[in-house]
Amino acid sequence: MSGIYVHIPFCKQACNYCDFHFSTNMGLKDDMLKAIIKEISLQTDFFKADNTVSSIYFGGGTPSILSSLEIKSILTQLKTVFNVSQGAEVTLEANPDDISEEKLKELFESGINRLSLGIQSFNSALLKWMNRTHNTNEALTALEIIKKSSFSNFSVDLIYGNPGQDLATLEQDIETLLQYNPPHISAYCLTIEEKTVLGRLLKRGKINEVEDEEAAAHFLKVNKLLTQSGYEQYEISNYCLPNKTSFHNTNYWKGIPYLGIGPGAHSFNKAERQYNVSNNAKYIKALTQDSIPAEHETLSRNDLINEYLMTALRTSEGISLEKLLIDYNFDLEKEYKPLLQQWYEQGQARISDKGTIQLTLKGKLIADKLASDLFLVD
Repeated sequence: MSGIYVHIPFCKQACNYCDFHFSTNMGLKDDMLKAIIKEISLQTDFFKADNTVSSIYFGGGTPSILSSLEIKSILTQLKTVFNVSQGAEVTLEANPDDISEEKLKELFESGINRLSLGIQSFNSALLKWMNRTHNTNEALTALEIIKKSSFSNFSVDLIYGNPGQDLATLEQDIETLLQYNPPHISAYCLTIEEKTVLGRLLKRGKINEVEDEEAAAHFLKVNKLLTQSGYEQYEISNYCLPNKTSFHNTNYWKGIPYLGIGPGAHSFNKAERQYNVSNNAKYIKALTQDSIPAEHETLSRNDLINEYLMTALRTSEGISLEKLLIDYNFDLEKEYKPLLQQWYEQGQARISDKGTIQLTLKGKLIADKLASDLFLVD
């Protein structure tokens, strides 16, 4: 089983925190759609023997900026070229200001069966600070429309750890969201990237990053409120009600092959990575010449081990000692016995009856550091 990610590189405006590839110029939209459909046809052999696709994810950018017919044209091409399973999870990222009863009806009929709604916050001051395209009322209206629609499966994004965001504001965001009982919630701690508006403001001393202690308090507040409400934290930033995990993202963390379509999209198949060019004009020009503008990389054994350690440690399943032995002939307990013992003694991790190393809540606060302590160097 494999997954496909389709990158739609257009937005109405730039969010201050975003460092993904996108453009606010829609002038190349029609040519981009043609190029995406062309790339799909050229990637027919990407999965080689097994091209059964179990999940499709439209990300960006803002996929909901496209019409339902445009989304359907891409889906039709995907289903023509690949063996998409009948029960495949097909997700579309959407902004609240793009949601309407009619559009959701059309999207559902086109084959989309899961939405990922980028609310980020219900606080009007925070939304303005992030430079989001929607306001509080539009966020609430979008949730009302979704709850009445055919989309029983949907996710909502929240961002915490914003400068100036206190715990009371965060708690209000979560309590408001819980009124709509979303099946899935992704809650991300703000990371200020260098090439964003916030990155430039930080460099000029106009804003300050949130202290680690405050970010940790936000994380713990999110975790407490959501788990008390019946949500499982199955990955550090992802919570769900029973049986409502994101199938597509879970496959990423398990190292299952996925194909990335569109400018800036990444692909992975066994030990091979592919990175499409992050430039709309160059991407379109190459596809008109039947060429995929991408760089390729072959991952070493250590690269593959490190990636597994990093992703698995963030999940509730944890690191499988058996998988490391079978897949990579790597004995983690033997190689890192003193370090792992230190984790256990400090209450940062535990080893389960199934032989998996799982982070405790204390360990999740420093997951990236703990993972990096395990990384192998070529």
